[in-house]
Amino acid sequence: MFNEDKNNMNNEKNMKLMMISASVLVGLFIYTMIKSDSVMQNGSYFLGIGFILALMVVSFYMQKYKKKIQEIIPENKFQTQLDDNIKQKETSSSNENQNDQNINIEAISSNITFKDVAGINSIKEELEELVDFLNNPKKYRKYDVVLPKGVLLVGPPGVGKTLIARAVAGEADVPFFYQSGASFVHIYVGMGAKRVRELFAKAKATAPSIIFIDEIDAIGKSRGSGSNDEREATLNELLTQMDGFDGQSDVIVIGATNKIEVLDEALLRAGRFDRRVFLTLPSLQDRTKILKLYTKNKSTNFDIDKLALDTSGFNSAALATLVNEALLNMIKRSGTSLLEEDISIAKQKVQYGKKQLNILCADQKEILAIYQASKAFIIKQTVSLFDEGILSDDCLYPSKSQLEQKIKNNLAGSIGLEVIKKEPYAVFESEMHVAQHIAKDMVYKYKMEKSENDIITRLKDELKTEFLENIEEVHILKEKIIKDEIIVF
Repeated sequence: MFNEDKNNMNNEKNMKLMMISASVLVGLFIYTMIKSDSVMQNGSYFLGIGFILALMVVSFYMQKYKKKIQEIIPENKFQTQLDDNIKQKETSSSNENQNDQNINIEAISSNITFKDVAGINSIKEELEELVDFLNNPKKYRKYDVVLPKGVLLVGPPGVGKTLIARAVAGEADVPFFYQSGASFVHIYVGMGAKRVRELFAKAKATAPSIIFIDEIDAIGKSRGSGSNDEREATLNELLTQMDGFDGQSDVIVIGATNKIEVLDEALLRAGRFDRRVFLTLPSLQDRTKILKLYTKNKSTNFDIDKLALDTSGFNSAALATLVNEALLNMIKRSGTSLLEEDISIAKQKVQYGKKQLNILCADQKEILAIYQASKAFIIKQTVSLFDEGILSDDCLYPSKSQLEQKIKNNLAGSIGLEVIKKEPYAVFESEMHVAQHIAKDMVYKYKMEKSENDIITRLKDELKTEFLENIEEVHILKEKIIKDEIIVF
C-alpha cells in the first residue's frame, strides 16, 4: 500500500513538472518572437512552436485522465526490484558484520605429542623447556623466572611448524588456540583488533594455554611498508596484548612464519617474541626417522634407508605425501604391503606435481655437495647440504681483513665448485650478492679500497690457489656431506 501511494505521488509530480516545463518554453519562444522578427523567417521556428503546443496538449490530457493512465501503466517493477535488492544487500551486509562480531574463538585439546613428530631433535630440548614452564610454573617462579611471552618458529613451508606447536600443547596438556594470520584481516576497520582482544581474553581465562598464530606475517609486516590501516591497527593491538601480560598469566604465544625479514621490529624485540626457533629441511637421519614414523604399523617391503637417501630436499610434508601416495597405489593394485614400485610411482607424482621441491638427482647432489664442502673448508663451521647463507658474528668495528674474510666465506662455495668442475655454476646467488655488497661497502662506505671489482677479483684468485693446494681435503669433505648430508666442525 505504501509503495502504491508513493508511485501515485511520483506520477503527479512528473505531470506537474511537464506542465511547468512546457509553460516556460512557450514563454521563452513568445519572448524571442517579440524581440526578433528575423527568427520568424525560419521554418524550424514554427516547427518548434508546434512541438511545444503538442506537448502542452498531451500534458493537459495526462493530468485530466491521470487515474485511468495509472491503472493502465503497471507499477514500476524495476524500481521495486532495485529497492528489494538494496534491502537484501543491506540485510546480508548486516548479517555478515554481525557474524564477524560473534565469531566464537574456542580452544582445542591437542592429542599430538613429541613422539608423533620426528626429526626435531635439534630443537626438542628448547621445546621441552617450554612444556616444563607450562606444567611446573612454580618451579620457576620460586626464582622469579617468568614464562617467555612468545616463541617464533621460523622455517620454509612444510617443515612442520604447526605440528610442532600442537605437539607442545599436547605435551603440556593445555588448551590450544589456533588462528591464522589472515583470519585477523577484515574489511571492517577495527574487527581485526577486536578479534585479537577476544583471543587473548579467552586464552587468559583458560590459562595455562597456548596461542598459535600461523603465518603471522599476514598481520605482522613492518609498518609503513605498504600495510593498510586495518592491518596496522591489528598489529598494534597484538603488540599491546603481548606487552600486557604480567608474567603470571601462563600464556605462551607461538608464531610461525617463513618470512621473518618482513616482520615489524617491535614484534621481534625482547619481551614479545623472546625466543626464535629456526627449522630447516630434514637431514638424512631426520628423513629416516620421519619415514619410519609414517610407515609405522604398516607392512613394508622396501629399503627405508635407501628411500631416505633418495629424497634429499623433501620436507616432512612432502614425505607424508609420498607415503600417502604410495599407500593409495598399493590399494589401487589390491596389495597389502608397500613395495618399491609403489614408492617409485608416488615419488614421480610428488616430483612432477610439486615443482618447488629440491628433488636432486645424483649429479645435482654432487654439485651441491662440492659447493657446501668448499664452503665448509673455508669457514670451518658446521654446514649441511641445503644450508644457504653463512652464520657469522657481525663485528661492531670490522677491520679490512675481517671484511675480506667475509667476502671469501661467501665466495668459497662457487669458487671451489668452479675449480673442481672446471666451469662456473649457479648455486646460491644470495651468497654472491652478499660478497658484492660487502665489497661495495669497503669502497664507498669505509673508503678502504678504490674498486669493488678489484677486491672481488683478488679474493677469487686467492681462493682458487687455496683450493688447488688442498683439493684432496675438499673431496674428502664432499664424500662426507654426500653420505651424512652434514659436515660438523
